[in-house]
Amino acid sequence: MLEKFKVTVPAPSGEQERAAYVYLPADYDGEKRFPVLYMFDGHNVFLDEDAAYGHSWRMGDYLDENRAPLIVAAIACDMKDRLSEYSPFPFSVKRYGWTSEGKGKQYMDWLTQVFKPQIDRTYRTLSDREHTYIAGSSMGGLMSLYAVTAYNRVFSAAAALSPSLWANPDECERMIAETQFLPHTRIYVDYGSEELKSHSSQQMRGLKKCSAALLSSGTAYTFRIVDGGKHCEESWQKQVPVFMNCLGWCRMGGTNHNS
Repeated sequence: MLEKFKVTVPAPSGEQERAAYVYLPADYDGEKRFPVLYMFDGHNVFLDEDAAYGHSWRMGDYLDENRAPLIVAAIACDMKDRLSEYSPFPFSVKRYGWTSEGKGKQYMDWLTQVFKPQIDRTYRTLSDREHTYIAGSSMGGLMSLYAVTAYNRVFSAAAALSPSLWANPDECERMIAETQFLPHTRIYVDYGSEELKSHSSQQMRGLKKCSAALLSSGTAYTFRIVDGGKHCEESWQKQVPVFMNCLGWCRMGGTNHNS
């Protein structure tokens, strides 16, 4: 079952009302409690009619088909200021005229201090770190890596599909290398082979440095190159079964814990 409602988010340009989506598993009944996966770009997660480019990840379909014991909470982004909202640090790419104020911390503070408590109050969640995860793609993938590093006390696992490490490779490497990850942290990263063809040599060096930092981090780190994969929702949708199984998110059952 998918619920859709409005939330007020502290965006770079001021507070905004956004669409929020919460998926509840098929056996969401009785006293059972469930892990929660938080996702970026909520408009692209469930519904094709809401997706920015007409194709979503169709997460609900996958979760229903596999009867995954998982709650998913996702929030639409600010399309106009996405680069600032979904980056933990400022950056500028003159070639494309892209700039970011680096408001990612503001967003994550809100998500962890306001939105997550709201979800935990409203739904039967397993609210502890062990059962709290995060995922996203592109700039949302960058934010997923940021979340599992800077907010590692909240999130035990992250899936970062095609993360925008190009935004500032040195800062990305630094934030990974300086993090003292808590035990049992799990991180999944992938890129499509087709999208990598457009990466510059500098971007590839940044990716290698960040991947090396993750390999040295003590986390359970998985890296994949997806044969024929592109930088788009249609391609990311096809990776849902892979990262869900890799991180064990479709196998972690709910419990009958009392509140």
